[in-house]
Amino acid sequence: MNSKAIRLILIGVASYAVLAFLLIAFYPDKPENMDWQDREEYNKVQISKLELGITRAEVMALLGTPDITEAKMQDSREIQVMFYRTQHVRADGMTTQDECTPLLFENEALIAWGDGAYQTYLSS
Repeated sequence: MNSKAIRLILIGVASYAVLAFLLIAFYPDKPENMDWQDREEYNKVQISKLELGITRAEVMALLGTPDITEAKMQDSREIQVMFYRTQHVRADGMTTQDECTPLLFENEALIAWGDGAYQTYLSS
């Protein structure tokens, strides 16, 4: 190979590396910018990292706006459930509760997540 071809290949590889770095550095993945399939996978990964006691604001910073939410006052406790889409059930263009993982908060702190926790909440 001649030196001109090698130089062009090296310039191409370097340009690609710089472009990839710039995209990663300045275009971070935000849940709001993802298509629904990527958002489901992102939500699954992030939910698996959650710890009890983190605040609702911390969860929203990590996962973005919930797909569905509900709240109620029970005695002097504020109970909020935020649903994040984690599985595909129907191709109807709508996100429903059965396609989501519920996260339960009491007075702004995460106390439980998952379908079992939500069913317990509903029966209380």
